[in-house]
Amino acid sequence: MLATIQRTGSGYTVVFERKLRHPKEEVWSYFTDNEKLPKWFSELRVEDLQEGGHLSFNMGDGSYETMRITAYEPLSVLAFTWGEDMAVRFELHEEEGGCMLQLIESILKPSEHTPKDLAGWHVCLDVIQSLLDNGQPLAARREHWEHWYPKYQDALQQLGPL
Repeated sequence: MLATIQRTGSGYTVVFERKLRHPKEEVWSYFTDNEKLPKWFSELRVEDLQEGGHLSFNMGDGSYETMRITAYEPLSVLAFTWGEDMAVRFELHEEEGGCMLQLIESILKPSEHTPKDLAGWHVCLDVIQSLLDNGQPLAARREHWEHWYPKYQDALQQLGPL
């Protein structure tokens, strides 16, 4: 299912949701355990897991971007900055038979790259779900991204120019 996208001032708030048939503890580990993070987001690493701490993003050229953790509640909330124009927030909510995972992205300065990022997050969440359900990452990840990318392009175009 496509994320919900709302215009907010000069940017967007995007909410992805996944109902997962797994306990919060198991899901949470995919966001906080450096052994599991690379299985769905190989460039991301937890450095200091606490509010005010940080994550690092491997830029692929030998440099790293530091992302400050702005909110942290064990088994519930992990939020961090991403550059000067984005904030990312993962929330887990207990539900019967598992939990609800929400990814809330605040995009302050959208660009032509925004639909690519949204399709990327969509695929990342599907990879996590596949890992949890099947113990394997999503097959044909690139093709999956290519399916979702035009859908996010269309959704943003339907909102009109900022």
